[in-house]
Amino acid sequence: MVVLKNEGSEPSVFAYRNVECVGPYFIKYIESINRDLNGSIEKSVGDVEEDESFQIDDSCDEYLKSLDPKEWKKQDHYAVLGIKNLRHAASSNIIRSAYRQQVLKHHPDKRKANGEIVVRGDDDYFTCITKAWETLGDQIKRRSYDSVDPYFDDNIPSPSEVSKKDFFKLFGKLFQLNSRWSEKQPVPMIGGPEASREEVNKFYSFWYDFISWREYSYEDEEGKETGQDRDERRWIEKQNKVVRAKKKKEEMARIRSLVDMAYNADPRVVKFKQLDREKKEAYKKAKADAVRQKIEEEQRAVKEQAEKEAREKEEAKKVEEAKQKALKAEREAVKRALKKSRKAFRDLCKDNNYFVGDNDNDLVKHMEFVEKLCGSWGPKELDELCSSLADKGREAFVDKIKEEEVRVQLEMQKISLGGGKQVNGGPTNKGTPWSQADISLLIKAVNLFPAGTAQRWEVVANFMNQHGKNDRIPVTAKEVLSKAKELQSNEEYNTALKRAANQKAFQNFEKTKKPNTVETAETSQRFDSQEQGDSNSPWTADEQKLLEQALKTYPSSAEERWDKIAAVVKSRSKKECMRRYKELVQMVKAKKEAVKMAS
Repeated sequence: MVVLKNEGSEPSVFAYRNVECVGPYFIKYIESINRDLNGSIEKSVGDVEEDESFQIDDSCDEYLKSLDPKEWKKQDHYAVLGIKNLRHAASSNIIRSAYRQQVLKHHPDKRKANGEIVVRGDDDYFTCITKAWETLGDQIKRRSYDSVDPYFDDNIPSPSEVSKKDFFKLFGKLFQLNSRWSEKQPVPMIGGPEASREEVNKFYSFWYDFISWREYSYEDEEGKETGQDRDERRWIEKQNKVVRAKKKKEEMARIRSLVDMAYNADPRVVKFKQLDREKKEAYKKAKADAVRQKIEEEQRAVKEQAEKEAREKEEAKKVEEAKQKALKAEREAVKRALKKSRKAFRDLCKDNNYFVGDNDNDLVKHMEFVEKLCGSWGPKELDELCSSLADKGREAFVDKIKEEEVRVQLEMQKISLGGGKQVNGGPTNKGTPWSQADISLLIKAVNLFPAGTAQRWEVVANFMNQHGKNDRIPVTAKEVLSKAKELQSNEEYNTALKRAANQKAFQNFEKTKKPNTVETAETSQRFDSQEQGDSNSPWTADEQKLLEQALKTYPSSAEERWDKIAAVVKSRSKKECMRRYKELVQMVKAKKEAVKMAS
């Protein structure tokens, strides 16, 4: 360095002297070139009070001298500053103090003054001290370096190691070690075996939601500053972000594996789960007991109800048996009295020779009359008759015969005027005569609703009431049944029905006997029938079957539907098919309506 030196009274001249770069101003100058990206310094030299008692580790000098300044990114910055043992626990004051001591100790000018050979330029190992200060003196760069601290143990224990060692000592150390990465502070510790469920849940909830500040920008293979243009720098930054994200994902997976292993091996969690299982089983058992108790109570109530009903049924049975027994005794008494009265009446007539008349026919007639009265009269009437005969004699007997004949004739006249025969002790149709149209409608309904139809006679009565004349009085199911039985016993109607059935069967036989051999003949016959008018002959079963099949084959949406249907049913014209279809529709509707009203 050139210094102006005044030599006494001699004029001032320039002389050369070696000046050592030391002192607070030099350190301040060094720090001014180590500003972070924001241009701020953590603390200035004048504002920091150095810890005079702190001394760096001199054993790190050999490591420092062995470093290649060009490979500064692979060096241990804490060892370079002589604080290898403190590492991330070192405060900023300690790092600053260690840096100052290293600068004062290993500065090239200082070493040169001590006679050491100094390599000029960036090849001197003093550059490593500068790089260490640039990294650890800046909070962002220090965090980036601490994230990849080579001395941090990222390993997690194996299952065999977990089973052999004390759980709380092993995992307490591991969680304490990894707590340094947490963004949230303070970090809950694992605690002891007596920790409550709330504390344990809070601990694992924190670690399962663990947020790490650890990042891997220090290990970027290439800095974006090395890019020649903006596009290249963007591409470099994009590649670096991909690598960082992958390492960050692996780190979170490591933390999650550690937490899962601790949770599965935690004896407190095992105890809590056992308590939960026992509580759940107790709840299930209590619930099952409650259900079983409820079922037992229901079964007991059902059993009591059944026993009560059985008792009531037994009592009712006994009452009914007593009632039947009393009725039987009463019937037996009546039977005996009737038998006695009949015997007295017969003996009276026989002893007094009431049977004898003017001729033999009177004898038979009188005997039939006696037997008829014995079969239809009760003991009271017979006793009264016997008393009357005892007082008046044979004349009263003859008068009684005449009185009965007159009564029978009056009843027969009443029945004949009613237009029907007696069924179940009364005239049919409530005295209303049946016309031929009503009888035809009844026959049609009976054929339409054959035997086996649910509530058949109610359905038949509803059908007749719907399709009969408006002036006719509605008929009941009982009247319809009575009239149907009367028609069955009527030989004239049976003969007419048999004749119609035979004629229909003969027509069917004739149609099946003469097959249609020539299609032209069928066509001409159909045209002839259309010209002469539609046939009124009844439809055969084969024609009905062909019509139903054609209706299914050609739906209502088909074009020229009825022409095609008539072509299938060759023996019928188009109008006949349409008329038959309408009849079937009306018949089905009437049948459904009748069944609906009956139900």
